[in-house]
Amino acid sequence: MKSACVGVGPPLLWMVVVYLGSLTALVVQSFFAVDSSGQVVRSLTLATYADLLTQANLDIFVRTAVMAAAVTLATALLAFPWAYYMARFASPRAKAALYLAVLLPLWSSYLVRVYAWRLILAKEGIVNWFVHQAHLDLVLDWVLGLPVVGGPSLSVSFLGMFIVFTYVWLPYMILPIQAALERVPRSLLEASGDLGARPAATLRHVTLPLAFPGVVAGSIFTFSLTLGDFVVPYSLGNSSFFIGQAVLSFTGTAFNIPLAAAFTVVPMLIMGLYLTGARQMGAFDAL
Repeated sequence: MKSACVGVGPPLLWMVVVYLGSLTALVVQSFFAVDSSGQVVRSLTLATYADLLTQANLDIFVRTAVMAAAVTLATALLAFPWAYYMARFASPRAKAALYLAVLLPLWSSYLVRVYAWRLILAKEGIVNWFVHQAHLDLVLDWVLGLPVVGGPSLSVSFLGMFIVFTYVWLPYMILPIQAALERVPRSLLEASGDLGARPAATLRHVTLPLAFPGVVAGSIFTFSLTLGDFVVPYSLGNSSFFIGQAVLSFTGTAFNIPLAAAFTVVPMLIMGLYLTGARQMGAFDAL
């Protein structure tokens, strides 16, 4: 036992040093500033955080947080019936097929999946073709506003990005919920039925409370991944930035490393609060 701990110790120590060291360097960078010549002034100041609190930047934070919350809610609503069927009704063969259906998209590159959706939502894509065949062009433009990829703005609406986010992160919600449902004792469900509860009442008062930590565990993935993603907004979005795009812009063309670091600190704080709440709800037990 002691030799095993010694063997794991150095790699674990290295990972902690690199990970925490990177985060520490990032936080320190956020307290630097850029002078009028564009050079980074390496003295501690709150000027960068003052720049962070402009209305345009606050809009970016709100836009990203709302998208992350919407994606998390949508994936939970879609994932729970799927996971519930897998845990309670599927035969071993059907469960294996459903597991494969969940995991198969993860075997392909994330970029491939995003750009596949870009083609689907393109002006010449299947969505536009179907809408045109059904004579629903006005609905698409006025209500959904989905596919304008290939059009003048080369972007899709927020609804289009929401659909893509929901698709790519859905497996990360299904698996924790399914694991949590598997741990719900069948004896409790049978006892609820023996006491006269209808299936809907058993689901609401027994299954959902016991499986809720799995929902929260899945939301950690979907919320954090959406919060920091820049590929989907960059590939499909418009000029309305998300946090990941802003960080990419400030580290690239703008070359304002302190402001990029400050932008990154915000989702770190959000996720710190989120993880604290998730831990209180027992979400880590479902991971």
